[in-house]
Amino acid sequence: MAIMNILPFARFLLDGALEEGDIAVDATVGNGHDTVFLAELVGERGHVFGFDIQAEAIAAARARLAEHGLDGRVTLFQTSHSLLLETLPDSVHGRIAGAVFNLGYLPGGNKQIATKPESTIEAVRQLLSVMKPGGVIVLVVYHGHPEGKRERDALLDYVRFLDQRRVHALKYEFINRQNNPPFLIALENRADGGA
Repeated sequence: MAIMNILPFARFLLDGALEEGDIAVDATVGNGHDTVFLAELVGERGHVFGFDIQAEAIAAARARLAEHGLDGRVTLFQTSHSLLLETLPDSVHGRIAGAVFNLGYLPGGNKQIATKPESTIEAVRQLLSVMKPGGVIVLVVYHGHPEGKRERDALLDYVRFLDQRRVHALKYEFINRQNNPPFLIALENRADGGA
């Protein structure tokens, strides 16, 4: 297929932004698939910081990372991504090259526990303030559930008004697919302190 589906396109963007030795953030660790992908991209000299509020997600990601021999490249935090600035070491500020969010709820988990627009927007704002110029944030937005619709609307309202001199914002979606297919928002930090 010439046009990439949402998840391959998300990985394409992250692959273009991250290189060996970089710092990356998985803001919604979930089952750890993106965490593994980021750890492979940053290599032995890089590092990934992962966030999830659910112990179940952290445990699944930790097991997946160990299975791939990548656990030494990743630090996992069982806390909200909205606490990113107070959680990340100061030494990584200005060095974060890529971040990913898979919004919604943990696949196979409790559907009552979902990402919230307030914490997601706060995490994006914090990330933009500490990312290196050219750093990319990729958000995959699943909006086929009530909280997802609220998060979609709030997130789109937020990114629409980011200063284009500081942040490039892209929305990538299939417009003729049924049943609320996920779409992607990508943000490229154009300067220090992008938010």
